[in-house]
Amino acid sequence: MESQITIECQKIRLEGRLNRNSSQKAVIVCHPHPLYGGDMDNPVVMTIARAFFEKGFTALRFNFRGTGKSTGAFDNGTGEQEDIRSAMDYMADQGFLDITLAGYSFGARMNAVLVSQGCRIEDHIMVSPPAAFMSFDDIGKMPHTGLIVTGRNDDIAPPELLARHIKRWGIHPRFDILDHCDHFYSGCLQQLETRLTDYLSVKEREGRPENGA
Repeated sequence: MESQITIECQKIRLEGRLNRNSSQKAVIVCHPHPLYGGDMDNPVVMTIARAFFEKGFTALRFNFRGTGKSTGAFDNGTGEQEDIRSAMDYMADQGFLDITLAGYSFGARMNAVLVSQGCRIEDHIMVSPPAAFMSFDDIGKMPHTGLIVTGRNDDIAPPELLARHIKRWGIHPRFDILDHCDHFYSGCLQQLETRLTDYLSVKEREGRPENGA
């Protein structure tokens, strides 16, 4: 069951929900643009968190500064990067060293900045990074990016534009394009959850020693 938590970020207090699991694996899920109604209770964010929890991860979702009950004000992406760093510090203090960053739309853009700067993570998942709405030209290499998902009909994260960025970044993630799906995953949440759990299942099998060794 999720518990309410507070993450301290300098003078900012961030509202969060933590769903503990039995392993030491954890995911931090970042939400879409707060100025357009995005928060940690967004259905896509909750779907991502649920998929990871089902695969054994402890899942943290939180509200960026100025969103929900988080204090402070929207900082045009600068302070929000510090919010993510503080969430990572919180999870590390809780004993989670195997941390995955996952983000949807604006949240994916914020995570991408940190990953391109070399922050230490186990895996990086982007759901509909909004490349047609926010520039990704400043994003360099993004190591540890394992999965990028978007919709065939997503005009905010168009597959063709993302494919060009992936080539420019020089990375080789799994790139899933969901048919009949737009940026908001209307009617496609189950399809998204299935893709996420399948990716995590494959990653788990690939990381498992042969013959139980």
